[in-house]
Amino acid sequence: MILHCLLKWGMSKTFDVCIRGDGVVGRTLALLLARERLRIALVSRPQQAPGELPAADDVRAYALNSASRKVLDALRVWPDAPFATPVREMQVWGDDGGQIDFTADSVAQEALAWIVDVPALEQQLIQAVRYQPQIELVTAPAKAALTVICEGKKSASRDEFGVQWTVKAYAQKAIAARLEADMPHQGIARQWFVNGDIVALLPLGGSDASAVALVWSASLERADSLEQMPPEQFCAALQAICGPEAGQLQLTSERASWPLALSNAGHWVGSGWALAGDAAHTVHPLSGQGLNLGLADAACLAEVLAQREYWRALGDEKLLRRYERARKADVATMGAVTDGLHGLFAQSDGRWQALRNWGMKGFSRSSLLKRWVTRQAAGL
Repeated sequence: MILHCLLKWGMSKTFDVCIRGDGVVGRTLALLLARERLRIALVSRPQQAPGELPAADDVRAYALNSASRKVLDALRVWPDAPFATPVREMQVWGDDGGQIDFTADSVAQEALAWIVDVPALEQQLIQAVRYQPQIELVTAPAKAALTVICEGKKSASRDEFGVQWTVKAYAQKAIAARLEADMPHQGIARQWFVNGDIVALLPLGGSDASAVALVWSASLERADSLEQMPPEQFCAALQAICGPEAGQLQLTSERASWPLALSNAGHWVGSGWALAGDAAHTVHPLSGQGLNLGLADAACLAEVLAQREYWRALGDEKLLRRYERARKADVATMGAVTDGLHGLFAQSDGRWQALRNWGMKGFSRSSLLKRWVTRQAAGL
């Protein structure tokens, strides 16, 4: 009789919030809402058993700003020092002498951003979720007052809620890899815009290390060629763009790639549901702001739900519209900026090269504009 009652209770159990997607944004949101004593169902990916740790050979790295760090610090999931490297300076080169330097000192901060190792951050989040009694890992969507979709840009749930998904493909792919230099990176992030290619080398392993994470955006044809090159030839092609600034580079990992696009959901919320992170929007990675936008979504949605009137249900559409209004403008601005920069630097015509490098030099001389942009990018 007791067993029958327990089984019946388990089958009919409901939650306050069901989060579809257990990536960084989904787990962060689950932890934020659990602090408000809400009962959370977190749907695990089909290819990953509940509680399973991510693959250790993931070559991705995230550039997280001060706002993102504040959110993760509050949840006690910020990775240890070797896995979160402070960026104290960023150097950006154009393809005809244009150059811009940003420094943390210019905005009186410890760092412009932190380059965070993906597996390390995911493991911190997995452990935190595992020991949070308000969160239950499930393998299928559960009944809840509010469903939040955090499944990423390939979300299968958007269609279920009738969401229009607009995609502007860039005819580019991003290639990610890990490399070792023959000199310390000194906490400097470096980026090159050369003949339509965008190359970023991000410092890893702590301030005194020499490991870097590569994100190389290139046309589809060129990206396919780069992926197929032997390691020595790949490094030679990279060195031709980077020159001696980052030292001699050696590939230390496999290469991963993914297509690039500017994507947006027509509506982020409806009665009983909301989108967050890449399920709601994607931008070009040249600014390194993708995950920062997603974590800002999670923090904003959690705050809106925590501050709701006592008589409003969690799935109240008017309530959820507050979250959509608060976040959509910021995301649209970042999307427009990255889209504009991509369009500007994708042009190979000499007149465009002259224009953009003239613009970079002028920007570099404008201390007030540089400081404003630096503070925006740093999440201050």
